[in-house]
Amino acid sequence: MMRRNSRGVTRRRSLAALAVAAIALLPAWARADYPEKVITLISGFAPGGSTDIIARALAPAMSQLLGVPVIVDVKAGAAGIVGADFIAKAKPDGYTFLVTTSSPMAILPHTSENPLPYDAQKDITGISLIGITPEVLAINTKVPAKNLKELVELAKTRQVTIGSSGTGGLPHLVIELLRNSTPNAKILHVPFKSAAPALTDTLGGHVDGIFVDLPALYVQIKENALHGIAVANERRSEFLPDMPTTVEQGFPGVIGVNWSGLFAPANTPKPIIDKVHAALLAAMKTDPVKKVLAGAAVEPSVSATPADFQKFIAAEYDKWGKVAKDAGLAQKR
Repeated sequence: MMRRNSRGVTRRRSLAALAVAAIALLPAWARADYPEKVITLISGFAPGGSTDIIARALAPAMSQLLGVPVIVDVKAGAAGIVGADFIAKAKPDGYTFLVTTSSPMAILPHTSENPLPYDAQKDITGISLIGITPEVLAINTKVPAKNLKELVELAKTRQVTIGSSGTGGLPHLVIELLRNSTPNAKILHVPFKSAAPALTDTLGGHVDGIFVDLPALYVQIKENALHGIAVANERRSEFLPDMPTTVEQGFPGVIGVNWSGLFAPANTPKPIIDKVHAALLAAMKTDPVKKVLAGAAVEPSVSATPADFQKFIAAEYDKWGKVAKDAGLAQKR
């Protein structure tokens, strides 16, 4: 008995030693002890914006869940192109991720004046949605329209000017969807360099209205400085529950929802993607993250799996590519 027990112990010790040796030979990403060092979240937009706010809210929560420091590094510029290009060229080792929006991933590949320095479909992989911010149409309080139908009827009698944050961006494409849905209306798109000057000119009455992401208009609408008349979505916003959607008002084709998501360099190993995805979903359930997103007027929205997010991105890429082409905005490659 003693001898057999001794042999059993020896055999188990040998197997354990072999297992340890095998683990040591695995690449770093396959080890159970990932992560082992600081993780960087690249923020694709400038400090103060909703994307950067989201990244900074997620960092401490994910740090606690993953057991390593998670820091935020801003790589802003060119409507998110700088950050996307950085992550596309980053080492796919699980230590650099990107928080960005639909712009550099699904829209600018079609509307950018110059070819992008990365391939949004091949060089970057999605992990999960984080939140959504629908496009909202608001008008100057002196414009004689109480809803979207009345604004369209007004545009049949005179030109209605609607500002956006720039040519080729999501707000511009949503305005094009509205124009396509109302061929007899005289709706003129007025591009600005960003949402701020578009908002200023709408408040001043220099343009009739503005179509941009909800966070940029939320305060002005709540304070009745502007009259919000439509949410470009199938369902109402939890932040503006009394504002009807474009679908409710008879314009089912006018849907535009901006979104933020977490991305990694292409070829990042699946075990890493899955682990970070799980950490993100857990972080999104924490009260601090919920509070920050609510303060930024961002509705939490996560993907059940990274594969689901990839399908979502592909659908968005195709949708906005068609809109850009139909509007004559698609760049010839």
